Amino acid sequence: MTDLFSLEDRVAVVTGGVGQLGAEIVRGLEECGARVAVFDIAAERYRVDVTDREAIARATDEVVEAWGVPHVLVNAAALDSPPDAPAEEVGPFETYPERSFDQVMDVNVKGTFLASQVVGARMAEEGRGSIVNISSVYGMLSPVQELYEFRRRGGEEFFKPVAYSVSKSALYNLTRYLATYWAKNAVRVNTLTLAGVWNDQPQEFLDAYTARLPVGRMADVREVVGPVVFLASDASSYVTGANLVADGGWSAW
Repeated sequence: MTDLFSLEDRVAVVTGGVGQLGAEIVRGLEECGARVAVFDIAAERYRVDVTDREAIARATDEVVEAWGVPHVLVNAAALDSPPDAPAEEVGPFETYPERSFDQVMDVNVKGTFLASQVVGARMAEEGRGSIVNISSVYGMLSPVQELYEFRRRGGEEFFKPVAYSVSKSALYNLTRYLATYWAKNAVRVNTLTLAGVWNDQPQEFLDAYTARLPVGRMADVREVVGPVVFLASDASSYVTGANLVADGGWSAW
């Protein structure tokens, strides 16, 4: 049974592998035996902008030359509005900046598309591979704007922005498209949908968020590793085009 989840001698690429979520995914894949290449604008070796196809192609060529064609691609690179985002970015939908929308869509959708196009093509040529697209419960369901009421009580205008939800929703059909397109080449493509991961958020937000979670707490970042390993490994050999939801029960009510 353990062999089903083994990634021994497998090669993996993780986009956004320097971030909180991506770094933990990298560690988890390595612990299961994989050699992992991190594609990230802040990475030491493969400094890659996922919106730049040529940069992805160059880095992929380097990985292939050093380790061989990747067996696994995890698309974890993502952009969201940070807590200190400018006021117009977290204001009403009616005035949400077009440039902010474009930036989020470029990284979250175009970046996933390009990485899948470049790395996935090499996988298809080899006749094997697994692609895992990281999505969010906010792509499957609308954000609950009431969770941010504590920001508004302080006098500021605050809404969870639209672009992140739209971008994460787009990944579901990209997954389904690629799963059917590459099925004949034995390349599996799946989505992993996550709810909130603890990252020292304001206590007011944590209280409101966890009150809506059946399990009563946010995920620890380590809890993301198991689902990724499952989708990357032979344990999920008959799973493709699927959406694995690891949301602490958020979407169950």
